[in-house]
Amino acid sequence: MTPADAAIPNLQQDIQRAVKNALAEDIGDGDITAQLIPADRQARARVITREDCVFCGKAWVDEVFRQLDPELQVLWQVADGDRVTADSTLFELRGNARSILTGERCALNFVQTLSGTATTASEYAALAEGSEIRILDTRKTIPGLRTAQKYAVLCGGCHNHRIGLYDAFLIKENHIAAAGGIDKAVSQAHQIKPGALVEVEVESLQELQQALDAGADVIMLDEFTDEMTAEALKLARGRAKIEISGSVNEARLKQLSGLAVDYISSGSLTKHLRAIDLSLRLLSE
Repeated sequence: MTPADAAIPNLQQDIQRAVKNALAEDIGDGDITAQLIPADRQARARVITREDCVFCGKAWVDEVFRQLDPELQVLWQVADGDRVTADSTLFELRGNARSILTGERCALNFVQTLSGTATTASEYAALAEGSEIRILDTRKTIPGLRTAQKYAVLCGGCHNHRIGLYDAFLIKENHIAAAGGIDKAVSQAHQIKPGALVEVEVESLQELQQALDAGADVIMLDEFTDEMTAEALKLARGRAKIEISGSVNEARLKQLSGLAVDYISSGSLTKHLRAIDLSLRLLSE
């Protein structure tokens, strides 16, 4: 998978922006430690992962070194979405030694964060194997890395919920109260952005029926028992998709799979990640 394959708007522009900002905050008015190295010194370096992971971040690494030094070569051994084992080589660098060491931390920060996201997503995706349930991410992402983490979720085998507040409606309790009811909220949504997905969060079977009658596309069940969920699925069949939001574990997923829920969304995909341990070492010529 590559950024061009992902249905995420503005991803390439966001990569360029994120890298530019990361380099600016790290380098400031100059890398003074790199100045210890002769300006014309050439070097080779290898980056490895110290642990098993699902790799993600190729385009961000390429962009780091493109912005720093277009003549520096990045030689890839893996692709986004690959499962790699501890001590595997991810990529090698060849070129100016100063450029390699100046870009090292920014490049590794992107890879360790995005690979961590992809690895977490892969663990959740494995729980859903054999079922029709699609596990979705949320907007609970690292500020400034929304599209990057959404892309990493895809690399890990899960799916994207809405990208932001602009591309789909998610009408919750406060929206319903402020708009004057579920029917009014859904009706206004269809008028504001015709064709956009409209999702409503409901707290009872009565509210679910209201959302169905209003024409919601997806209905999120809030604190429904299994019995209520089963009834909700009967009422919604052929009229709307059903989403469950909340903690996901193997036992719970098996229960929901038996009920034929369409979606489970979890903020843990992007906010409970653990960065992957990486290492860069210069190689002797």
